[in-house]
Amino acid sequence: MTHPSMQLAIDTIQRKRTKGIPTFLVHMMDIPLLEEIAKVEPGNYVKEPEKTYLKYVWNIGINCLDQFIPENPLSMTQQGFSSTTRRTATTGLKYFTLDGITIDSPEAVVRHIEEFLIPSIKKSILEFDETMTVNSIIETERTIQEKLGPSILKSGYSYIRFPGLRYGSYGYENYFMAYQLYPDVIEKDFSAQADYCQLHNKAAARAIIEGNLPLLYRLDHDMADSRGLLVSMKSLEKIWLPHFYRSIEPVLKTGINLIWHCDGNLMELIPYLLDCGIKGFQGFQYEAKMDYVKICKMKAKDGDSLIIVAGVSVTEVLPKGTPHQVKQQMKFLVENGPETGLFLAGSSSITPGTNRENVLTFIEGLKYYREHGRNG
Repeated sequence: MTHPSMQLAIDTIQRKRTKGIPTFLVHMMDIPLLEEIAKVEPGNYVKEPEKTYLKYVWNIGINCLDQFIPENPLSMTQQGFSSTTRRTATTGLKYFTLDGITIDSPEAVVRHIEEFLIPSIKKSILEFDETMTVNSIIETERTIQEKLGPSILKSGYSYIRFPGLRYGSYGYENYFMAYQLYPDVIEKDFSAQADYCQLHNKAAARAIIEGNLPLLYRLDHDMADSRGLLVSMKSLEKIWLPHFYRSIEPVLKTGINLIWHCDGNLMELIPYLLDCGIKGFQGFQYEAKMDYVKICKMKAKDGDSLIIVAGVSVTEVLPKGTPHQVKQQMKFLVENGPETGLFLAGSSSITPGTNRENVLTFIEGLKYYREHGRNG
């Protein structure tokens, strides 16, 4: 018999009417607060991060979790990232080389894509082992589910592939200049990525069916900032969306609900994502003009209502607001969310230094809505 907590998550994914509103992953980066909620002694998390993190998610009462990253809080101090944190292409690294090519211009980006990246993808396609991939996905998901126990449903994350913008590899400046100046080369990359992703996702589709995996999966790739999309919608429609769609098509046939993580102002892209088969959204930066009310009224391409993981703001309300404002935002999210398919969570990770009273109020609110739902 399925645990009632997990069943609430399953029923919500299936868009059944439920008494309570389930809690999705609330990821805590503030270690002292994480330890307090886990009800362990100070210093215990550093000694036993996974064991302490599990106590934390159990004590919150989380019903559904996609990412299991118990050691992630160790990457950030109470003052934020340490000055010793390794710099990358998107976090202040000015000069770097890839395969002997110094990435210092858009032309260098193009050269690396053509000489190294695309050949590497083609090699991966030739070497791809479908059965091994299927078994690896199933084993990974089952292992995490066993750790979480019977009360938390492990939904999908990281095993479905799709083409992405390469700013993480090449840095924002040089990659986006290459995107603008050499769109034909960028599309060749999207096409090669999609060739591999399509192959990989056929294996993922098998894993979903053969492993009886939950029919909820979160796609996560930042394509916007607070101003809007990182590149023009017109260009995405022409050189990215067709390759995105053919990448995810194999898994859509399983009936899985793909939801998209919202960072920044993604409003312009949302209708296109829905047209490709996306069935919900998670996160929401309301201060970046994400129209929560409008999104919750939208329908999926097949007419289904959307699955919405409504997040209390971790950038405004939790760190800067008051307990009353926390309660008010939670009430707003519930009252304006879809009638079925609604989860509650934080809009993203809760960072060190976030107002303790606000976080505890938020956790109490999650418990309240799990027990009473929208009619409480």
